[in-house]
This record gives sequence, structure tokens and C-alpha cells, in this order.
Amino acid sequence: MTDVSQQIQPPLDPVEPAALTEKPRNQWLDVWDQFRSHKGAMAGLIFLIFITLFCAFGPLIWDVDPGKLDIRNKDVRPIYTVLWDGDAKVSWARPMGTDHLGRDIMANLMQGGRISLAVGWTAMVLAILIGTLVGVLAGYFRRLDWGLMRFTDLVLSLPILPLLLVMMLLFRDPLRAAFGPETGIFILIVTGIGITSWMQTARIVRGDVMALKEREFVLAARSIGTPPRRMITRHVLPNVLSPIMVSATLGLATAIITESALSFLGLGFPSDFPTWGKILFDSVDRMVAFPERVLWPGLAISLTVLAVNYIGDGLRDALDPRIRGM
Repeated sequence: MTDVSQQIQPPLDPVEPAALTEKPRNQWLDVWDQFRSHKGAMAGLIFLIFITLFCAFGPLIWDVDPGKLDIRNKDVRPIYTVLWDGDAKVSWARPMGTDHLGRDIMANLMQGGRISLAVGWTAMVLAILIGTLVGVLAGYFRRLDWGLMRFTDLVLSLPILPLLLVMMLLFRDPLRAAFGPETGIFILIVTGIGITSWMQTARIVRGDVMALKEREFVLAARSIGTPPRRMITRHVLPNVLSPIMVSATLGLATAIITESALSFLGLGFPSDFPTWGKILFDSVDRMVAFPERVLWPGLAISLTVLAVNYIGDGLRDALDPRIRGM
């Protein structure tokens, strides 16, 4: 006769109530985990934060007027130049030296970084807004697609740098007279870079929107009578944020390089209003005798653009669900 106790199965472990009420993991935490695993992206983010803090809050610590002329202390070289030039005029009070007019180079780098980064961020935001608007309208509304995309192709076919030079020559004086020399040039440069940098974003967003509007949840929302405006703001735009964010990082790098190129060509801000490109332009004439004056603004531009590009690579990998978690 079989023992009845052997036929009785042991009771299952009771389910913890916390396991039933546990909230799902936030998707942005997964994005952050993937992003921080990209060493180049983390290095770029750290450098971008450093250069931003250096330019934004550095003048509060290094309170030297960047436009002050000190002829008695002109052509002061950095401390390290004494290693290869024993006759160099060196001052501990000027760690990066001074230019041919006695202006402090480190103070000018901080001030120039403020302007260059402000132009880059503002022009990038303008380009992203225009590109996203054109891309969403072209991808969602079929009747607008042909006209908007042909206009995008037309703008893409234009030579950007000559177009910017023509805009600077035509509108520089009226805007300077209306808003002042600094504000007028800032508006002109930001507008010029913004309206000539949105095309790639528009094409990328259009392709994603065209694929997205055929998905099941979009068709279901359309079947219950959701208006197009609400459909775009609630269902389409949140799902195309990843290419927009990647395009924003690349647009920031492009805007910084373009502003530096305009300033280097002498068509940017006034001569007494420093930017990284303007400092580089002023240093070219004495590049052989004082190579460090070209080195500092060149490194600032190159490393900032490189950092932003690495951040864009990290965001692309972190926002791609096919790569995330690998």
C-alpha cells in the first residue's frame, strides 16, 4: 500500500507581494547604461562639461579683462616655453601668455569659448527645429512630401560656405545698425548657420516618420479619429527622438566649425570681440615666432568637436534598441 504522504506534493513557495508590484525598469536607465559603456562617449561628455564650465565660470575665478591692453607686458610667453627658449619673456601671472597687444590669452579663450559655444548651441537648436518640422510634415502628409523634399534637395545643392559669405556681406551692416555690432552679428551668424544646416535632419526624420505611421499603434489611433496634430505630438514625435538627438550632436559640431571658419575669414564678430576662430585668425601672422598662440584655440575647437562627435556615436548606440543590452 502506497504511503499517502509520499503522493502529496510540497506546497509552492508563496509569491512575494513586492514581486507583483515591482515597477518595470525605466527605459532611460537602460539608455544611460549603454551610453556609459561607450568609453569614447563618456570621455567626450566629460570634456564637454569641462570646457563648458571652464568658459562659463572660469571668468569668475580668473577675473582678468580679456580686452584690457597692457603694452608693457605684450608677447609674454607661457611658462613651459622657457624649456626651449631660455630668452623668452615669462610671467607666472600669465600662464598662457599674452598677445602682441598685451591681452591675456586665457581670458580671451574663456570669453571666446562663451561666444563660440553659444553660437553652436543656438544654431543647432534652430536647425533641429526647422529640420524636424520639415521632416515630420513631409513624412506624415503625403501631399506635402514632394514639394518639401524637392526644396530640401535644392538647399542641399547650394554651396554652404559661399552662401554664408554672401549673407554676411549683405545683411551684416543692417543688422549691426539695428541691434548693435555684437548682437547683430550673433543673430546673423546663428540664423545663417541654422537655415543652412537642417537638411540632413529633415531627411532622417522623414524616413523614420514614413515607417512609423504604418505601425499598428498609429493605425489604431487613427481608426478612432485622432486628429493629425495630436497624432504627431503624442505618437510620432516621441518615437523619432533618437535620430533627432543624434542629429543635434552632429549639428552642434558643425555649427562650431562653421562659426570658427567665418571668424577665421574675418567675417564674424568685431575685432575686439573674441571667439575661438577670431583668436586663431589673429595668431596666424605670428605663428612661427609664437606657435602656442595657434595651439590653444586650435585645440579648443578640435577637442570640442571631437568630444561632440563621440557623444553622438554613444547616443546612436544607446538609443538603438538592437544594440542596447549587447
